[in-house]
Amino acid sequence: MKEPMPHFSQIALALAVAFTATTAVHAAAPVAASKPAGIGVASFNLAWAGTQQDFDRHAAVCKAVEWCDTRPRRQPGQAFASDEANRVARQCAADTERLAGGPAQASMMVPCNAYQGRGPAVALTGADYAAKLAGLQATVGKLIEEQGVRVIAFQEVRSADVIKQVLGRHAERFSVCDAPHEGFQTVAFAWDRSLGQQPGRCSVETGLGIVDNPSDPQARKLRPGLALELQVAGRPISFLNVHLKSGCANIVPTPTYQARLLDDPAAPCKVLNRQVAPLERWLDSVAQRSPDFVLLGDFNRRIDEEAAASIRPEQVRVNGSDPKGVPPQEADGKVATRYLWQELSDGARTLQQVPLTAVDPGCRGFSGLDHIVLSGALAARQPAGLGSRKTAVVQAPGQRIETSDHCPRSVTLAF
Repeated sequence: MKEPMPHFSQIALALAVAFTATTAVHAAAPVAASKPAGIGVASFNLAWAGTQQDFDRHAAVCKAVEWCDTRPRRQPGQAFASDEANRVARQCAADTERLAGGPAQASMMVPCNAYQGRGPAVALTGADYAAKLAGLQATVGKLIEEQGVRVIAFQEVRSADVIKQVLGRHAERFSVCDAPHEGFQTVAFAWDRSLGQQPGRCSVETGLGIVDNPSDPQARKLRPGLALELQVAGRPISFLNVHLKSGCANIVPTPTYQARLLDDPAAPCKVLNRQVAPLERWLDSVAQRSPDFVLLGDFNRRIDEEAAASIRPEQVRVNGSDPKGVPPQEADGKVATRYLWQELSDGARTLQQVPLTAVDPGCRGFSGLDHIVLSGALAARQPAGLGSRKTAVVQAPGQRIETSDHCPRSVTLAF
């Protein structure tokens, strides 16, 4: 007889009990005593997070195509995938689209390899995915209960529905909004509705959702941006949530990733380059309404490396022009920018990165991609030595789908 699948809430409760047992000192303290003086703000990439129903649809299609990979696989030492690897990937994409009901439906589904590890593909179950959701809920619970986080920017989510699930017992306290998008991955916000004197207002920045290939109008679009406007302590403040193009991350080479500037001919850099001007225009538009704003999310770019480098103004753009203002765009949206950070914080527009000053033990996954950036006006009102923290995600022993490959990053801000 088939055993009933454990429900997401049952797994979440088990993880919460285990977590509470290891943090008894925190749990014993009164809630009011543990609240920070300011307001906690966090950014968290949930790694292809949808509802349990989203996973069930994903599993039905992927089982039929044997959990194939739509991305060509390169063998160790190969600079490019082989012709055979490209053929296999194309066949996988075609089969997936056919079973999903067409290209539009397939784009709203998680790729079959998204939850797989580095080894051979395995048949994942609803119980495996329920464990991931439970880990996300327990992790978000830590942010809210221990760090006083009251505004959370989420990336790699399917919809607001999954955010309401991972908020767990805090869902009634928080309002949620998301950015409608043609692909599975989008961005979302959750905020404590008691924060402001007026309800929060969300607006979508479609300018960041450029097409991957400007010569093909039918090509998939990147994720849009999402703004949340609140009135906090009598002042208007905006939170800007981004998830920029991946694959063009660093200017310091590593054994795994080579250094790339934004004028690099690599395809991901070309796409990220075309997001620069829309991002700058968005910042300027928000600053006109209120000088206080927070830009946060998954930048997919090590802007901390760029900030630490000795880059002179004339080096920021290929043509040596002054980086102040929005750079001129070519017909396809390309700009002459080499460095994202120096282009954004160009002197006319002053921004300040919140440095990472604490990382929880056991915090694994991507580093240097998630950032919290303050406008100059907001940064000027923060205490000296302001820093941010990365919190380890909660994961059960033997969990087959990892909770997330990003650790949430948070900061407590004074308003």
